[in-house]
Amino acid sequence: MSSLLTALIVDDERLARLELRRLLAAHPRIEILGEAPNAEEARAALAELDPQLLFLDVQMPGETGFDLLASLDRVPLVVFTTAYDDYALKAFEVSALDYLVKPIEPARLSRTVERLLQSPAADSARTAEDEEPETRGPPPLQPHHRVFLRDGDRCWFVELRQVRLFESADNYTQVHLAGESPLILRSLNELEAKLDPRFFFRANRSQIMNLNEVESIDPWFGGRLMAKVRGGHEVVLSRRRSREFRERMSV
Repeated sequence: MSSLLTALIVDDERLARLELRRLLAAHPRIEILGEAPNAEEARAALAELDPQLLFLDVQMPGETGFDLLASLDRVPLVVFTTAYDDYALKAFEVSALDYLVKPIEPARLSRTVERLLQSPAADSARTAEDEEPETRGPPPLQPHHRVFLRDGDRCWFVELRQVRLFESADNYTQVHLAGESPLILRSLNELEAKLDPRFFFRANRSQIMNLNEVESIDPWFGGRLMAKVRGGHEVVLSRRRSREFRERMSV
């Protein structure tokens, strides 16, 4: 497996992008695929280039780096870059792989690159790219894909395998993790259209469960099934979904 990581630089300052590109030239295992000056162009570049790593400025005109991440269906590895070190705490709260304060020092960048190349998250990103099937259009979201969740001022980077249950709350969705349940501005129908149905099963009108998190399935009233999902969640499958589940799982 190659130890190369492909990257996109997102920063509204042209000189900052040039300087980071110059510094990264000393690290041939980081391949820069492109640059973007704002969130809108970054989204287009991410869709076209599909980099494994994002060097992301926090403060940009219009949408911030956090706004960009919240708009993505799945996110690459992230290293934040900014001139304002008061964002550091928030960056680490959302599990960014690192945080670089501008002007970036070469020695500090070297430590970041070494950490990136040795991190399990980087190995996962490379493996996921190797195993990604060729499809027309964006592939469905699978357990290894990373997503960015934001609920008010709190943010998380998580792999979808960590999500136990998605639960509808009007135009929002409650995302049940171990010990956390952020509420995100995505409808359940919108999420269902993006999730890989091999791993995420629509149980009823209001819930999608991670099949790998199901602990048991029991008969329920009216020919339905009741699933117990890790974390103490009880999910009653609708009659139609119960039939689909039986056929699929031979239950």
